[in-house]
Formats: sequence, C-alpha cells, structure tokens
Amino acid sequence: MNTLRYELVFSDGAGSARDVVTVERTLSKGPGGHPVYSDPTGIIRAEISDRGEVRVLASGGHQEIAQGVMARPLPEADADAADADPEGAQGPRP
Repeated sequence: MNTLRYELVFSDGAGSARDVVTVERTLSKGPGGHPVYSDPTGIIRAEISDRGEVRVLASGGHQEIAQGVMARPLPEADADAADADPEGAQGPRP
C-alpha cells in the first residue's frame, strides 16, 4: 500500500497524545529504504515503513529525536476532498 499521508501522534511516556501532525510523502527515502514523509514546514520528517514503523529524522542541528511516535494512515478520500475544496468547511475567504 502506498499511503500518501499520515497523522503522526507524538505522545508522552504515559501514552497520552500530546501533538498530532499531518505529514505527506516526499520523493526521499530514509536510512532504512522506506519513504520519508514531511509536514508542510519541513521541520517534522519521518521515515515510515510499510508496517507502520516510524523513525523520526532530524531536520536540523540540536534537534532532539522523538521516541514513541505512532503513524495513522489517512484515507485518500481526505486528500481528494481537501484538494477539491481548498477553503474547507470554513467557507470562502474574505
């Protein structure tokens, strides 16, 4: 399966979700040979295997690598809907 988008769930040691970031597939491959996914800013980068294993990659110096990150695949229908309606449910921009 070639998933184009994931939600990365960063949690604390207790398993509580702290942050959720949506990432999209890039053309890059990670050190394990799997696709690299990135958020729109390029700050969050992660290699995600076909089994859903996540390896967060450093995107700059002095960055602490996150542990215990879970990847949730996003259905393609969500991406198609966002592309079809860039204004989303918020309506037209002023």
